[in-house]
Amino acid sequence: MKKRIAAMLMTAALAVSCAASAFTGISKVTTYAAEAPAGVYVSEVNGTPARTAVQAQRPIAVMIDNDKAALPHYGLAEADVVYELMNSTANRRITRLMAIYKNWDQVARIGSIRSTRPTNILLAEEWDAVLIHDGGPFYNNPYFAVPYAPAHLSGGFPRIANGKAYEFTEYVLNANLIQRMASSGTPTTYQKAVGNHFIFGTNDMVSKGGIPIVVAALPFANTSSQLRYNAATQTYDYWEFGSPAKDGGTGLQVTFKNVILQNVTFHQYDKNGYLIYNCIGTSSGWYLCNGYAIPITWLKANELDKTHYYTADGKELVLNPGKTYISLIPDDSWSQVVFQ
Repeated sequence: MKKRIAAMLMTAALAVSCAASAFTGISKVTTYAAEAPAGVYVSEVNGTPARTAVQAQRPIAVMIDNDKAALPHYGLAEADVVYELMNSTANRRITRLMAIYKNWDQVARIGSIRSTRPTNILLAEEWDAVLIHDGGPFYNNPYFAVPYAPAHLSGGFPRIANGKAYEFTEYVLNANLIQRMASSGTPTTYQKAVGNHFIFGTNDMVSKGGIPIVVAALPFANTSSQLRYNAATQTYDYWEFGSPAKDGGTGLQVTFKNVILQNVTFHQYDKNGYLIYNCIGTSSGWYLCNGYAIPITWLKANELDKTHYYTADGKELVLNPGKTYISLIPDDSWSQVVFQ
């Protein structure tokens, strides 16, 4: 049975209030122990074991085109975190992806690359990531001009003849990226104390007190984005344009252990559809994992703060180790998110 969010919960406050009473005494959260064998550490990006050789390596955040003409995506199945955001109010609210990679030196090809937006600049800064894109509107300029703006590389990446229009042919290639980092003087190691972006642990709160969710259909008319629970892998497979998203390089299904949906207002700059999400602030959301969902709230206090997520009892959300999908859903279509 399909359930629209608006029908289930009239307001975010009511959602949190109801959930608080529902989860009392039945949730179980065990903080993930930051212990690993020699040569391995627990990744601050996805909470799983990773090689210590990259422990100090800063992530990259790659802007990936999400137009149907750009498919297939390359390297997307290897991303640690993927953001999906409305890129413009035009073109049926077309979305764009921003993929975060910690082990980027191990990914052969990522893309195709497109332009960035102010919201992506703010989010990339949370990770001290190098933002990789090809240009963008002048609305980006003030956000790149501040001292704490993320490092970024714009354009000039290899073009691969793939039979598509020129704008769909630019990709990050491993050897080229390493060369670009060096020639531009862009540090490949963290430039500030970042710490764990999420709190990772074994969290059965969702399955014991959450709403069973097999499909989450998002209100992006252009892509018809969906997260579909795969019981075999206990992850949510990403679908768009009516088909499962498969990586063009590896053939792997793009899938996520954790899914976070944020209810966010936005400001449209002009008639061309350029916009910025009001991602600094707080509102409601959902966390999906292991086939269930619970209501959450999100909070980003200022430009230098990372986005925090909280459960109904006011405690910071604990994510299960693995890849994470995050979507900022426009507030005027939040009620159109459909759970099945």
